Amino acid sequence: MGEPHAVVVGAGIGGLAAALALGRHGWRVTVLERAGRPRELGTGLTLMANALRGLDALGLGDAVRRDGVPDTPGGLRRRSGRWLSRIEGADLHRALGTTALGIHRTALHRLLRGALPAGALRTGVEVVDVDADAPSVTCRVDGTTEVLAADLVVGADGLHSTLRRRLWPELPPPAYSGSTAWRAAIAWPAPVATAVTWGAGREFGTVPLGDGGLYWYAAEVAAPGGHEPDELAAVRERFGDWHEPIPALLAATPPEAVLRTDLMHLATPLPSYVRGRVAVLGDAAHAMTPHLGQGAGQAIEDAVVLGVVCADGAADLAGALAAYDRQRRPRSQAVARAALRTARYGQQVRNPVALALRDTAIRLTPSRTALRGMARYADWQPPG
Repeated sequence: MGEPHAVVVGAGIGGLAAALALGRHGWRVTVLERAGRPRELGTGLTLMANALRGLDALGLGDAVRRDGVPDTPGGLRRRSGRWLSRIEGADLHRALGTTALGIHRTALHRLLRGALPAGALRTGVEVVDVDADAPSVTCRVDGTTEVLAADLVVGADGLHSTLRRRLWPELPPPAYSGSTAWRAAIAWPAPVATAVTWGAGREFGTVPLGDGGLYWYAAEVAAPGGHEPDELAAVRERFGDWHEPIPALLAATPPEAVLRTDLMHLATPLPSYVRGRVAVLGDAAHAMTPHLGQGAGQAIEDAVVLGVVCADGAADLAGALAAYDRQRRPRSQAVARAALRTARYGQQVRNPVALALRDTAIRLTPSRTALRGMARYADWQPPG
């Protein structure tokens, strides 16, 4: 038998990780990306223990740790600056065996992309259809139509996945979570805690990044589709009187650095992550809100598991993909539900009585108990 061939649709974090995972298990991989040049838009993200272990399995853990910043002491605060709970980085390390890490999305994407074999990534390719049985993808390249066949197709084409829409046309599109968010990555060499601050229906978070950078994000309950002529001014209006260093961070942010995104999720879970010889992963499979910091981590987990179950090539691909669905769908969908609950009982709370009850409950919860709650989602080991 010849070398098995996989086509991965989408060159985001999940798609690149899947290509690397399959490549480590003997697959020839072609990655198709719609954008004309390789890039990962965005700002920063936190890689929890599960994501770092997945990257270790892909051979990139050490490089990622060099480019990122280990989790600093942090926790939850009120808008006045009062701490509701504190978590030390050393405690997190003891609970999970490894720390969390803040890294710029561009840095992570560059490392993943750089580990691909030469010629594996094709840009400027728009996939418009998929055949799950052949399998093959139909795509447009420079105005012409091309059909690309493979033994396996991997749908990693994000929140508005073409492959998900083609294979499960009866499912509704992603739903609005009720919150909109602003994000920026800025130069900020001074120490800042990895922390989240809650107000009424709002939150502001900070994550130190490598190379003297910092990622901040802000979110509030709002109607979908909103935009302001000056998004930075909108953030200042809402968060400019919160505790330091929030006003200083906003003052140091260039207006053009601010991205605004409505937070979407798959409100109707997929009945399977597999259709024929197509597997979906990452946001295409289980788009979730960012309130647990697990979007990238779950995509990396998907990729690692897919590579392991497909280690025997195309010989028993149906069994391999059934194992992938069996291992990944329950966990990732549980994490997605938990992320939405975290939003509902955290950032989206606006009633004054509910706010007081929530804050009191958090203050009275021992840090060890809070760590166990985090470990429930971050304590994952790669198979094999």
